[in-house]
Amino acid sequence: MEPDPWPLHHLELRTPRQTLRPDDDDGLRELAALAARGIHPPEEMPFAVPWTDQEPGDLVRGTMQHHWAQRAALAPGRWSIHFLVRHAGTVIGTQSLSAENFAVTREVSSGSWLGRAHQRQGHGTQIRAAVLLFAFDHLGAATATSGAFTDNPASAAVSEALGYRRDGSITRTRRGHRATEVRFRLDAGRFVRPEWPLHVSGFDAECRAVLGVAGT
Repeated sequence: MEPDPWPLHHLELRTPRQTLRPDDDDGLRELAALAARGIHPPEEMPFAVPWTDQEPGDLVRGTMQHHWAQRAALAPGRWSIHFLVRHAGTVIGTQSLSAENFAVTREVSSGSWLGRAHQRQGHGTQIRAAVLLFAFDHLGAATATSGAFTDNPASAAVSEALGYRRDGSITRTRRGHRATEVRFRLDAGRFVRPEWPLHVSGFDAECRAVLGVAGT
């Protein structure tokens, strides 16, 4: 049989409340429309690149293009999986998992956002826990990193609840102004595991190979 050109389309992570699958074009249209409806108040900016400041049409197109570019660039030495998060069948946001030279470093990083209507309902903690379970138990990761600006305490709270430790800070330019981003690091042994199990399907040898984790 011919190898699957995109084996990740079989991958699925299921929590008690959400389903996470790598992005697909139909789901991306739903995600882009969700972004256009708002992710954060206009006076706030949780992202280093202020992509949500775009006009709605540009934001929708830019969201699609960004995800297409990330999908096209995926390779064993450097990859980002952007999971579309669905709750009750509806896309409510995205949770990413990324790595460089994972076969050597065994380190992943994560990022996420939810539509404003779906925030402060516990989704953020559960989807981060889902990708951490996947990373530690299925990919064989040793560490995970994340980051949050000092004016985004909700993101920092998710990290700390899951066992991350603060690991310094970095000064960034955000909307033309100085901003401090706090780095967080989580060793596999310090992960505060959820009480629920993660159900993973579609993670086969071809998935492992395209992520550079064959044989782990």
